Amino acid sequence: MRVVYLARHGETDWNAAGRWQGHTDIPLNDTGREQARALAAVLQPRGLRSVVASDLSRAHETARIVATSLGIEVAYVDEALRERRFGVFEGLTRAECEAQHGEAWQAWLDHKRTPGGGETQDALAARMLAAFERVAVSLARDDAPALVVTHGGSLRALVAAATGHMPQFVHNGEVWMLGWEGRIVEARPV
Repeated sequence: MRVVYLARHGETDWNAAGRWQGHTDIPLNDTGREQARALAAVLQPRGLRSVVASDLSRAHETARIVATSLGIEVAYVDEALRERRFGVFEGLTRAECEAQHGEAWQAWLDHKRTPGGGETQDALAARMLAAFERVAVSLARDDAPALVVTHGGSLRALVAAATGHMPQFVHNGEVWMLGWEGRIVEARPV
């Protein structure tokens, strides 16, 4: 079985403020950089071979910090590993979404209906599955796992698509292990 670890990027100022980030490119803050260093320490004994990241700076910087700490390279960045696009909700807090886009916010709460300009859960899951498969096939080896640094919603969508169960909230710096045997055969938090 090939193993690929998935990690959520470190914290940003928008995470701390409760703002929806989506495709908006917000950098790590100092807490996020500390979380990336802590992530490297957790992964150090796992024998990682390579690291891949979303092209958004919060994920890419997390990946660079981890890779540098482990003495390996970031193999590539992949736009397909981005967070879900949240359209009109991006940059807003939950209270601001409710105040500025009340009907769309209620549809999101009640039915998880995609806001205007947003990406559907199915589209997110499909691109994450394809991106994950590329890593599992091209970089992970039976004796040397790979790491993917991505985003909370993207990680959750991938696990849900593979297992049929949506994980709870994924914290900044949290890690999941996924096993690959031509498909995802195992998914669990580390």
